[in-house]
Amino acid sequence: MARRETGAIGVEPVAAVSLGAIEGLAARHHLAVLGGFCCEDEVGLPAGTRSVLLLGPLEPGYWAHVKGQAEWLEYIVAGKTDPIDRWSRRVIGGMACDLGAKALFPFGGAPYHPFYQWALRTGRVWDSPVRLLVQAEQGLMVSFRGALAMKQRVEVPVAVSPCEGCARPCLAACPVGALGESGYDVPACRGYLSGPSGGDCLNFGCAVRRACPVSQGYARLAEHSAYHMGTFHT
Repeated sequence: MARRETGAIGVEPVAAVSLGAIEGLAARHHLAVLGGFCCEDEVGLPAGTRSVLLLGPLEPGYWAHVKGQAEWLEYIVAGKTDPIDRWSRRVIGGMACDLGAKALFPFGGAPYHPFYQWALRTGRVWDSPVRLLVQAEQGLMVSFRGALAMKQRVEVPVAVSPCEGCARPCLAACPVGALGESGYDVPACRGYLSGPSGGDCLNFGCAVRRACPVSQGYARLAEHSAYHMGTFHT
C-alpha cells in the first residue's frame, strides 16, 4: 500500500485505486476518463497530487442523463443559469470525495486551470490540424467537464492520434474559414452564426467538428451540440 508523509503525525495510508474502478464510478454519471497523466509535486496542482484524470461526457446516453438531473429542471423551470456546470460541480465533486481526490474544473472564473495543456500531456488528446483538441475516441467532439487530482498514481493507456493518415476534411469544413491551420477567427464564426446560413452550425454543431471522421462515429446528439452552440452565440 502506498503511503504519504504527513509531517509530525507520521504517515497516513493512501489506498490503491484502479483505473477501472474510477471509470466505473464515472460511468454511473455518464462520464468517461478521457485521458490522464502522472506527476509529482507540480506547481498549480493540489499538494500531494500524483496523477490527473480528465473527465468528459460518455455517450450514448449522456445528454438524456443530464437532462434528467435537478440542475436541468432548475434551468427549465426557474431559469437558473449554467445547469451543466452546476451538475458537473456536484457530480465530480462527489466523485472526488469518494476517491480522496480534489475536483478541478475548466470553468468558474480566472485563474483558469490549463485543461488544454493538461489534455496534450495525456497521450490520448492532440492538437488537431484546425488547432482544436482531438481525442482518441471522440475526435473533435471532445469536451471536458472536470478533472480529478489523485493522490495515487493512476496510469491511463496512451493511443495513436486519429489525425495520422487522415485526409483532414476538418481543414476545409468551415463555410467561412473561421477554423483552420492559423487558428480560430472568433468574430468570423460569430458573424456567420448570426447570418441566414448559420442555422446549420447552430442546430447541429460546428461543421468542422462534425467533419472529423472520428467525430462522425461518436454518438453525440445534435441537441447536445445545439445547446452549447447556443450558449456560445448568446
